[in-house]
Amino acid sequence: MNWSAMPYFLAIAREGSLRAAAQSLGATHATVDRHVKALEESYGVRLFDRTRGGMFLTPAGESLLPLAETAEEAMNGARARVLGLDQEAVGTVSISVPPVLAYDLLPDIFGSFSNAYPDIKLQITVTNKFEDLNRLAADVSIRVAYDVTDDVVGRKLAQTAIGLYCSPKYLAEKVPLAGPDGEGLEWVAWTDTDDVQKWASRTPYAKAGTRHLAREVVMQKEMIRAGMGFGYLPTSCVYGDHDFVQMPGTTIEANRWIWILMHGELRKTMRVRLFVDFMAQEIRARRKVISGEDRG
Repeated sequence: MNWSAMPYFLAIAREGSLRAAAQSLGATHATVDRHVKALEESYGVRLFDRTRGGMFLTPAGESLLPLAETAEEAMNGARARVLGLDQEAVGTVSISVPPVLAYDLLPDIFGSFSNAYPDIKLQITVTNKFEDLNRLAADVSIRVAYDVTDDVVGRKLAQTAIGLYCSPKYLAEKVPLAGPDGEGLEWVAWTDTDDVQKWASRTPYAKAGTRHLAREVVMQKEMIRAGMGFGYLPTSCVYGDHDFVQMPGTTIEANRWIWILMHGELRKTMRVRLFVDFMAQEIRARRKVISGEDRG
């Protein structure tokens, strides 16, 4: 089996196209294509049907997929075990964090860790994608979720809270002119589906319209800051920021939890263990801000 080509084969099988596979691997389109073609030539079969809509596994590719995944699991398990033997507080820790925490809560904590452990480097990826720790896509993942079902070591650190916010100018100029149930006001929402209406029906603003959409919380925050409407934000996002005020008649609500996760074998790696312990302590120390008890 051509082991060196397997990550490229698996990436296309999972992502469905050369472009997406290349992006997931941090490689070029041509590199991915070259490796997969070499794999097909070595087996003498086509592994993918190439179409305008993407790349789809052939019967031969379907047969290879579970074998490749088993091989990947074995290789990653071996790598994790070897990494777990590292007992020095030096080297790099790769971390995956969501944008909702990356730009407000975590930078100060990362800075404190860096000062405390100058020989440990942090490699941070900001993404809403849940990195697969069993494939060692990251050493550590910090997530915001109700629950975690991955086969990894996890710690539940603090429960987040959300509130309904707008800018002071929006509160002064727009809210007083609203009709019954917020008619005439505008949500900054994450989707235009019925989900927004379900959320809206639980608030004093059930008849407010949905004009602006953004799938990402940090963008929603900046749109609300700019006076484009009102919407839900984590309380930790607006802590101490006087550009945001809570919408009248609303309450702070408990929401998802912050988790810190790592591959089980990496618990034995000194730099990873130090990082996880440090982050857990510092995030828990900020629980009142994260839960909305401390409003700044």
